[in-house]
Amino acid sequence: MTRRDWLNLFVGGVFAVSALSSNVVRAQGPGPGGPGGEAHAFGGPMELMGFEGMHGGKLVKGAPFSANSTAETTQTLQDGTAIHRTSQGALYRDSEGRSRREMTFTGMGPMAAGGPHKMIVIFDPVAGVHYMLHVDEKIADKMSMHDHGGKPGASGDAENLHQKMQAHEQQAEASGAVKKESLGTQMVNGVNAEGTRVTHTIAAGEIGNDKPISVVSEHWYSPELQTVVKSSRSDPRFGTTTFSLTNIQKSEPAAALFSVPADYTVKEGGHGGHGHHGGSIPADAPPAPVNNN
Repeated sequence: MTRRDWLNLFVGGVFAVSALSSNVVRAQGPGPGGPGGEAHAFGGPMELMGFEGMHGGKLVKGAPFSANSTAETTQTLQDGTAIHRTSQGALYRDSEGRSRREMTFTGMGPMAAGGPHKMIVIFDPVAGVHYMLHVDEKIADKMSMHDHGGKPGASGDAENLHQKMQAHEQQAEASGAVKKESLGTQMVNGVNAEGTRVTHTIAAGEIGNDKPISVVSEHWYSPELQTVVKSSRSDPRFGTTTFSLTNIQKSEPAAALFSVPADYTVKEGGHGGHGHHGGSIPADAPPAPVNNN
């Protein structure tokens, strides 16, 4: 499997998860039951992939911004070997809810084979598509965001996931396995943010562990931008992951950031898409019409 195929498969899965999980966030709202709980449930890969800041299925209009993003994970093995993975990038969102994520990965297996690798993901809810731009190859993989009924999102799956997550959280909180607490409101990287700490205790014997294991997540969520601006996750099994948005600018990004450059070859379909795999279309071809009925 090539690095491009691996990226398509991995990011396609992240889009599927984020589309469902963001519907759960909308249903739960911000605060201890919202973004903090959702991000806690899906864990560190979302942060490292640059998806902690904005999730693919969440449509936010009227709150444009741009920012730099940094994600780091440090894991120390039993013999003292330290594994460090990083992701540097930038996030953009316009007033119509289009978003762009630029990510450069270091130390992330197939994604960083041959050295750091830069990838760009454009999420366009207006056209009902998202693009994965492979900068080195000047190829853009185009994937549909529509379900089989032709409507954006997967509301039935999201509702089922929402119900299951609610039941799981209630059960976990009732048993004392999950504790949520508010950290109040404070200025984080230039914006007001609401903090939430979630502590998940894995009881002794639950996964073969002889002692309890505590996994602690903290998330700082900006109601104005409707995005997480800072987070951390500490898990003794996998290390510590941190995510942060800096240099936040609350202005309209350039429109060109949300379109595929003219010198790229667009590949129709791909993981998560419904087009013909491997076919090419011009980069400036008009998007397929969106059925809003």
